[in-house]
Amino acid sequence: MAAHRCKKLVFSSSATVYGWPKDLPCTEESSLSAMNPYGRTKLMIEDICRDMHHADSEWKIMLLRYFNPVGAHPSGDIGEDPRGIPNNLMPLVQQVAVGRRPALTVFGNDYLTKDGTGVRDYIHVVDLAEGHIAALKKLFEDPKIGCEVYNLGTGKGTSVLEMVAAFEKASGKKIPLVFAGRRPGDAEVLFASTSKAEKELNWKAKYGIEEMCRDQWNWASKNPWGYESPDTANVLLTDEYYYI
Repeated sequence: MAAHRCKKLVFSSSATVYGWPKDLPCTEESSLSAMNPYGRTKLMIEDICRDMHHADSEWKIMLLRYFNPVGAHPSGDIGEDPRGIPNNLMPLVQQVAVGRRPALTVFGNDYLTKDGTGVRDYIHVVDLAEGHIAALKKLFEDPKIGCEVYNLGTGKGTSVLEMVAAFEKASGKKIPLVFAGRRPGDAEVLFASTSKAEKELNWKAKYGIEEMCRDQWNWASKNPWGYESPDTANVLLTDEYYYI
């Protein structure tokens, strides 16, 4: 990139860099303490980006800390189709709804939350895309940018059971649940402060969990086997679990 004079970079970081936060909501100044390998890799790359800018101030870098992206394009033509076992909640909920999985296993229903399940900040993928556009605009228009960090979320926490209920309402499908014990590395509650992005990027999430579930179901109902067909996908997947 440097050899071709391309020294502007947007990095897809993650809220997992906050680990198990003691104070909520998470601000960009919150302490960083990733508690799983995925979060550790994101934090390491953030450190590399900060070091690059420190060594060469011509580098202008945006570190965008995604919270939990869900949903699909409203057209229903573009959506999430993970290969193998999904690593997050909504693709698994969607696969249960279309009959590809028998049930959703929820890890942990004894957290100190409103219903005992983990709480996350879910953000519509369209809002996330518009957050990137806002970041790119500032990256090219603001000469004072160095290496900046922004949270991209809604600023609202939603529990696993609340999200499942919203998807059931949007789809008209019942999602059978199996409860299991907590998993190491999962935070109890994690949601964003988005005031910095709202002020400096002139960006704010527009959509709530109702729209996220509506658009996810629109995609899933039109494409129950994702981009494949029943002939190339497993007819019934039994390793049902999720990662939030």
